[in-house]
Amino acid sequence: MNEAFPEIRSMDQLLAEAQEMPPAPTGVVGAADRHIIAAADQAARAGLIEPVLIGRMDLIAPLMQEMGVDYPVIEAPTDEMAARMAVEAVQDERVRLLMKGQIHSDVFLRPIIRGLRRSPRISHVFVAEMATYHKLLFITDAAINISPDIQAKAEILQNAVNLTWVLGNRRARVAALSATETVNPAIPSTLDAACLSKMGDRGQIEHAQVDGPLAFDNAISAESARIKGIISPVSGHVDILLVPDLVSGNILYKDLEYLAGARFAGVVVGACVPVVLTSRSDPEDSRLISLAFARVAEHRQNLIDPLPADPLAACRVKPR
Repeated sequence: MNEAFPEIRSMDQLLAEAQEMPPAPTGVVGAADRHIIAAADQAARAGLIEPVLIGRMDLIAPLMQEMGVDYPVIEAPTDEMAARMAVEAVQDERVRLLMKGQIHSDVFLRPIIRGLRRSPRISHVFVAEMATYHKLLFITDAAINISPDIQAKAEILQNAVNLTWVLGNRRARVAALSATETVNPAIPSTLDAACLSKMGDRGQIEHAQVDGPLAFDNAISAESARIKGIISPVSGHVDILLVPDLVSGNILYKDLEYLAGARFAGVVVGACVPVVLTSRSDPEDSRLISLAFARVAEHRQNLIDPLPADPLAACRVKPR
């Protein structure tokens, strides 16, 4: 880890660092939508990205004219073609980030998984900032892997730990969540959590301190853990919440956003470039912070772990 990099401790710090960098060429996939073009334009005006719109020119061009903006367009007559063209744009080094537009997530991600995967698994990480918690909280995976087994969870967790390492955390504290803090064979997620904890002890999860199973309250609150007699170096200090499955993770992040007022960003990790999944219902701030998140991660990773002379050699296999 480069000691010159400070640990990212807030969303504002993240955004400020991203705005100090040159804007990154960013493929906006499925761009034939007013909300998507507006989001890309806002990010461009904030100095975060240089949008490259990918989709149907006959739909995108009139929208840009109406909105008074002008960005390069890669013509793609179908969503499937747009996703493939985005992967090729990364492989040809025309773009350095990808952003999901008006396109189904499975259509968008399929060519990325086939053509841009750099780690054993593609996964998603949300990061939350809340007035009720003393540091940023990372949640994985609440968007891509539906019902991961123990091996998949280990890979998802390592992806998240690698991301926090790049953001300045030398040893992330991880809670493998379940409904209870005791191992119960009737609840498979408790068995997975216990195994992951032991894998962390033995170095199979690098740069992390993993404990589990932990219920959400035990992970977040040292006082809750004390009352229940749980001795854990993670309780009250957790950085990463590893959720049992996509459904529970999705519910958790939306609860925190809508009921706890959390400020959220999210990024897909494990690919050759960061990928931002967006929704038209996302607040503008969330979209901007997600792009800043991706920009800082991409820039720091390249400085911490310099890429070879042919930086995307592992990503040049054309998607099938």
